[in-house]
Amino acid sequence: MTVTEEIRTRLQEAFTPHELEVIDDSESHRGHAGHREGGESHFNVRIRSAAFQGQSRVARHRAVHAALGDVVPRIHALALDIDV
Repeated sequence: MTVTEEIRTRLQEAFTPHELEVIDDSESHRGHAGHREGGESHFNVRIRSAAFQGQSRVARHRAVHAALGDVVPRIHALALDIDV
């Protein structure tokens, strides 16, 4: 399973989002810190789920990081766009 698939699967299972987009943006960071050949080092995630209702921005980010668990240390950058 690729890192992209792993991120998508874990977020789907944890939050049952009505919108989920996981973009491997690694190629646009070629030549910058953390870039790896083959990609899967820089990600943009857009997620919308009722599970985030009533949570602060910080709480939402913590919840996503907790759901991703050991995936986070394996990547260089993770940009999150989280809402209800």
